[in-house]
Amino acid sequence: MKKISPILILIVILLLIGVTDASYLTYEHYRDFLPPCSNNIFLDCGRVLRSQYSVVFGIPLAVLGLIHYIILTMLIVFSVIKKKHWLTDLIFLLSAAGVVVSLYLVVLQLFVIRSVCFYCMLSALNSVLLYFLIRYYFWPQYQRLFFIKQGFLYRTIIKPLFFLVDAELVHVSMVNFGAQLGNISVTRGLIKRFYTYDNQMLRQKVAGIVFSNPIGLSAGFDYEAKLTSVLPAIGFGFETVGTITNRPYEGNVKPRLGRLPKSQSLLVNKGFKSEGAEVISKRLESKRFAFPVGISIGRTNIATFKKQKEAVQDIVQAFHKFEKSKVKHTYYELNISCPNLIGGISFYPLPNLKELLDEIKKLHLEKPVFVKMPIEKNDQEVRGMLDLITNYQVAGVIFGNLQKDRRNPVFDRQEIVFWKGKIGHFSGKPTYKRSNELISLAYRHYHQKLVVIGCGGVFTAQDAYTKIKLGASLVELITGMIYQGPQLIGEINLQLVDLLKNDGLKNISQAVGIENR
Repeated sequence: MKKISPILILIVILLLIGVTDASYLTYEHYRDFLPPCSNNIFLDCGRVLRSQYSVVFGIPLAVLGLIHYIILTMLIVFSVIKKKHWLTDLIFLLSAAGVVVSLYLVVLQLFVIRSVCFYCMLSALNSVLLYFLIRYYFWPQYQRLFFIKQGFLYRTIIKPLFFLVDAELVHVSMVNFGAQLGNISVTRGLIKRFYTYDNQMLRQKVAGIVFSNPIGLSAGFDYEAKLTSVLPAIGFGFETVGTITNRPYEGNVKPRLGRLPKSQSLLVNKGFKSEGAEVISKRLESKRFAFPVGISIGRTNIATFKKQKEAVQDIVQAFHKFEKSKVKHTYYELNISCPNLIGGISFYPLPNLKELLDEIKKLHLEKPVFVKMPIEKNDQEVRGMLDLITNYQVAGVIFGNLQKDRRNPVFDRQEIVFWKGKIGHFSGKPTYKRSNELISLAYRHYHQKLVVIGCGGVFTAQDAYTKIKLGASLVELITGMIYQGPQLIGEINLQLVDLLKNDGLKNISQAVGIENR
């Protein structure tokens, strides 16, 4: 026999108290008799119960309270048995209404009637306790509703305000704010309580690393490595810090960020803005990570590199600095695909890519390496790159980076015209289709040799699940969070479990590549 939760027992006791209290007051009302109660300046049940506020539309409040408790009791019983989301939603709504009405009546007693009824205050306290205990007991269901409310709040109030301000200023401010939240254990705990959704169905081991869930923050957001403490609390299963370069680089000429709301996209032109490997590694050395953290490394974005070999050695030196450091990261990302770099050096030609991989091979890295791939190359070019990559000890590939094609049909034409002449390339929905095509290609031909990670255009759980079913073991995002809100990560994880159950699967790993097997 399944053990009954002590919280559920306490909820039942409070409901019985509420029913008893309301029944007694109803009985006394129709008997026209006042219940035992002290009569002084502060406590006067008669003054409260016989006031004009004790009846609404001819119905005694005690009767309404009794109906409230009976309906709430019935809903909880049915919800425990049937486990339907709509039942718990009604419970949350009814318990919240009970608190609101109770607080209103308390205000009336204190400031209008200027007397307090003991039985009414007992009912108010009962309603408040039920409000919190119900949410504690039905936490997984309440979290679903919480995500919906937070998403609505973000999209209707917070995002419009953010979008009135320069995009990069908002980004810098939010990163610094998030860093402060992450430094305080109490705030981390509160954020984790509301935003993190944990479920064993999402846990898996990829490339020897255990991930609590498949949703990660991709490189390009936390390039100063300030958010490693707060991101696990928000619900991310992992993070890629960076991209980090060997030497510091202040970033390309502004504007480096722009918004295309109708296209669900961002114009990005940071060009590996970085404080440099030495500064970042020192910042991270004292950190103990609560989830897998990867270090994304790319070449320093300077025009002084005249030869391919110089750029290769620059990347190798960045790897050296992290290898010599005491940073407790879990994996590396080799970013060869940023389209916003100067100098004309490219790692797309196979001889150039081979030279880079040869030098990295000499490092004898113990941590897995994932290569961040472009999405603008055709299938034949991508396969050529993947054929070469599989000759090295590379754990996997990430598809992919930014969209360069401004003729992509996803773009709103007016938004593209607005950004005409501005340097940069695009994240978000314009990357989604091609990213999925390349995930599918990589999984079909290389899944026995390479782990595939999906990145680009993830705004919903269905977006993430599509990438997973095409072959992505893990999914990264940035733009979706900016447009949808920080609750998106928990919301995706929660709904991924729903999608797995609908497909009759028990673990997220079973869904990987299911459409390409």
